[in-house]
Amino acid sequence: MASEEELFASIDALLEEEPQLPPPAERARLREAAGITQARLAEALKLKSTQSIKNWENGRSEPTGTRLAAYQRLLKGWAAKYPAPGTPAAAPTAPAPAAAPQPEVPEPFTGPAAREPQAETAAPVETPAAPERPARPAARPASTSRRPAAKKAAAPAVDPRFPHGPLAVLDGDGSAYGVDGLVLDCPATTVVELVEWTLRESGLGAAKLHRHGKDADPLIVLTAAAAVKLGLPERLEDRRGLRLPEDHPVVKQILKAKWQLTQRGFGPWARIYRKAQGRERQCVQLAILPWDALDSRSWPGVADMEPADVARVLGVYAQRVITPRGGTAVNGLELMTALRPPTRPVRDEETGNWVSGLNPGSLGTEPMDPAPPEGQPEHPAIHRIGWKGGFLHEEAYQWVRSVDTLTDEECLLPYAVGLDLNTAFLAAAARLVVGLSEPEHFVRPKFYPKVPGSWLVDLSHIELDPRLPSPFTPTGERPTGPAWYQTHTVAYAQELGFNVEILEAYLRKETGAYLDPWHDRLRTAYVDTLADLGVTKDLTDVEFLAAMERHKDMDPAMAAVLAAIKATVKGGIGKLFENPQGKSYKDGEPWPAMQRPTWRPDIRAAVISKARVNMHRKLLNMSRMTGLFPLAVLSDCVVYPSPGSSPLDFLPYAASGKIQPGGFRLGPTPGLAKLEGVQSMLWAVELMEQGLNPARHIKGGDAVMDEGE
Repeated sequence: MASEEELFASIDALLEEEPQLPPPAERARLREAAGITQARLAEALKLKSTQSIKNWENGRSEPTGTRLAAYQRLLKGWAAKYPAPGTPAAAPTAPAPAAAPQPEVPEPFTGPAAREPQAETAAPVETPAAPERPARPAARPASTSRRPAAKKAAAPAVDPRFPHGPLAVLDGDGSAYGVDGLVLDCPATTVVELVEWTLRESGLGAAKLHRHGKDADPLIVLTAAAAVKLGLPERLEDRRGLRLPEDHPVVKQILKAKWQLTQRGFGPWARIYRKAQGRERQCVQLAILPWDALDSRSWPGVADMEPADVARVLGVYAQRVITPRGGTAVNGLELMTALRPPTRPVRDEETGNWVSGLNPGSLGTEPMDPAPPEGQPEHPAIHRIGWKGGFLHEEAYQWVRSVDTLTDEECLLPYAVGLDLNTAFLAAAARLVVGLSEPEHFVRPKFYPKVPGSWLVDLSHIELDPRLPSPFTPTGERPTGPAWYQTHTVAYAQELGFNVEILEAYLRKETGAYLDPWHDRLRTAYVDTLADLGVTKDLTDVEFLAAMERHKDMDPAMAAVLAAIKATVKGGIGKLFENPQGKSYKDGEPWPAMQRPTWRPDIRAAVISKARVNMHRKLLNMSRMTGLFPLAVLSDCVVYPSPGSSPLDFLPYAASGKIQPGGFRLGPTPGLAKLEGVQSMLWAVELMEQGLNPARHIKGGDAVMDEGE
């Protein structure tokens, strides 16, 4: 039997050991019970990023030194406040035996899924080998965080084919950072080895968003160090073509291994594939960070983040929008097709076999020639007939009010306040009926406000208040004669009480709300991401303005996701009417963009027409309710003269404190408004006298010097 001296020596040794921590899952439970985000905890512990917190909470690493003592002290305090279910409040502070690592689904990945009934959104999930997480408390105490705790939703079901999520960011040491703090070891030293490892061992990919669609190809993002390790140049010399030369050793390796590149070659977004074998796709998407794959305008600050944080940003975007396949504009277009696949299986009545057939409500597999007024002179079909009948010109507002219409009372107001509509194009896409069939020509037809198409009509006789822009032209100037208009523009003329007499029309009889699932998914992504930044629907107008003022500083990663979502909306709509590019192009020649089914200038015109009409309707209602008229409008931004520096000083509130319907309303959802900027009224008038648009420069800074954008 051990002596008393030996037992005391053993006890003393235990007392001198480093303090122990509770199991990883318990650490995450305690933090979430306290309402503290990983980002805030990292800030409190003076860490450079949230990755260390993620690693501590999934058991991949442990704190050391002074941080270990500080972290243990914090966890002890939380354990006393928030005991685990079924344990007394004064539970012992001794840690439980270490458990196997249990990866947690972090907050950004728990937002609600898209509302499309047939959507099957894949999200980052825990690895199959991990045990189930302990049950969480049914209720949590009030949050003490600087931002409200986001509402939690059940994580989507695990797709066993893609246990490690949709993507990974590969660094030079072979670490592939995935979603949810996952780190994989990638042994690849060449691009070919990387492609084969991704398809065979990585467990990366994402399930299709529609039951008739296709699974998303796995995405590997390369840091500068990883690119160099794989034999790629750190900088892409071909800045115009944005691709490696065909004789580059990496390109030769790919082709020698019987892999293929798309026609765009090996650029910032490279797709490497082999022809599918049966249902199994063999395709990997690469994004090279040092080649500017993530444009700073759409992904602010992301290219300079640590690999784990890049994975977090792209992972949230992939879960809420789509696995990135290129720039945000490309993603916007790809999302349309992913949610409305062009084909579906149909049974051949003669043979009884299943064959590929048109998916109702989609744009099909073949491009569609536009109606003559809906295209442009360069389009082969329009160039061939020598069309001289004019073109549709549905664009966003760029209007400045004439200084001659300003009153003394307006000029004496101290402030010019800018309001910006949240994702105005996305709001316009809601329940938007567009044409799905070929355009048909009609002469002097009756006007049907629910039939999408282009109408030749003279609206020059309509006289409106000169202190408001005309709703019929992007410049806000009164029309001078007959012109082509999209259905929403003509319908608004009728709504204002004016007779419209149609001269000609190109109409589409088969119609549908093609953009509905696209709108619904992006709207949910936008609202959920704003909520992660502390901007929620339940805020008062005063609280909303305060939350918007600080939301970008709450979490740079989620702020970047929000910027990418907005760029996806704008770019996706813009891609519907992509022009020919290159100095060598000649009129009448086809160009790549017009040869895809999603080249649809009529759908773009419908979205912009509806957005501009929506803006004018609010401007008109504001003038009737408040007597205020705008100084300028630029797309979805409007500037008003104001007695105070806040929108609350001029928006139409009733005596009850509620906003009056019909005008501008503050709020976080698409179509509602937020503060864009505040300047002095004198500043705005001086710009107007120079012919400049105050709405372009209302944010301040050097915008006036660099023409705004």
